[in-house]
Amino acid sequence: MLKFRILIILAAMLCCDCANSSVLPFGDTTLVDSADQKDIIDVLHRVFSKQKNGIDRPPKKIALSVVPTVGYTLSTGFAIGLSSVATFYTQPQHSGNQSVINLQAFYDSHSQQTFMAESNIWAFDDQFKFVTDLRVIKYPDVTYGLGSSTTTLKADAITFDYLRLYQTFLKKVSKNFYAGVGYSLDYHYEITEEGNLDNTVSDFKRYGETSSSRSSGFNLDLLFDSRTNPVNSLGGSYANIVYRDNLKAMGSDSKWSSIQIDIRKYFKLSDHSNNVLALWSYSWITLSGKQPYLDLPSVGNDTYNNTGRGYAIDRFRGKNMLYLESEYRFGITKNGLLGAVVFANAQNYQRSVSNGLNKIIPAAGTGIRVKINKRSNTNLCIDYAIGTDNSHGVFVNLGEVF
Repeated sequence: MLKFRILIILAAMLCCDCANSSVLPFGDTTLVDSADQKDIIDVLHRVFSKQKNGIDRPPKKIALSVVPTVGYTLSTGFAIGLSSVATFYTQPQHSGNQSVINLQAFYDSHSQQTFMAESNIWAFDDQFKFVTDLRVIKYPDVTYGLGSSTTTLKADAITFDYLRLYQTFLKKVSKNFYAGVGYSLDYHYEITEEGNLDNTVSDFKRYGETSSSRSSGFNLDLLFDSRTNPVNSLGGSYANIVYRDNLKAMGSDSKWSSIQIDIRKYFKLSDHSNNVLALWSYSWITLSGKQPYLDLPSVGNDTYNNTGRGYAIDRFRGKNMLYLESEYRFGITKNGLLGAVVFANAQNYQRSVSNGLNKIIPAAGTGIRVKINKRSNTNLCIDYAIGTDNSHGVFVNLGEVF
């Protein structure tokens, strides 16, 4: 899912039969054995129909759901909106991988207005995949300057409108391996700032304040994905390398390039349980040029807005980002309905990759898991995390964070 960290319990209950195990963009969507498992729908059926056993629900092949959502997160405050999910097959006889289209619109207590549309569509006997990410946002935000040593005294309120359009085409090369090319546009406009809370000159002004910025270019993607289930993997590996080159000939304000390297590994610790140790490494490196301030690597601005549990989105920003996270996932009930996690992460923002790790920014936390769909092994994830400088808060996802 979009991982915008909105608590959508109602949406999850109504949409869970969509079997949207391909809400992440790639990978094996093998479902877990659900014979002895229970999820929220089983609980509701038991409560309202007095049925004692779990319900053997045949997976839907085509589904459309539109539901209201309500939630709260550290980054958005209270939020209300609408979410819709459409899942379908592009192959005859409803076989192969499942395609997904997600549409979401939110308004929150921070006056942020957000519309997002993501689609992951398989075609031609699952040999090709078309991935689209469209976002239109009116976004009052707070930035704190550049680097790993910024403090809340440097809080700088910035307001902007934002248009994102990413389109990527991928071709299967061999088992678990894909390669592709795409187009990326980040357009920020109507940018205004209030200035630092302590009345010093902001890093935004020092960096080169502008009322708009446009980054437009192509990207090259390499992907390896052997996970057993991209929503909640019990094993396997994931590696995604994205090279992006922004060119003035394609409408970019400046020429700059970057690379993002996303690596994940999952260890199933026992044949007698689904306890998993998950490891995540995410690097976002500027290779050349000077990208616009709002396009610099920052907390929570990875593809699915999931880095940095313990901090609000954009709390830290820099030219280069190094990120590590580990999480131990374990069951509470034997039927899989309830589980829990403990996790820790660390990040660093460098001016140059040769500067070394000048300061490590840690965070840690714990959370609970509620099984929403036993067939796709999808959990509702509610986490509490603590960072430095008195940063702490609740973070919610539908599906595991990574």
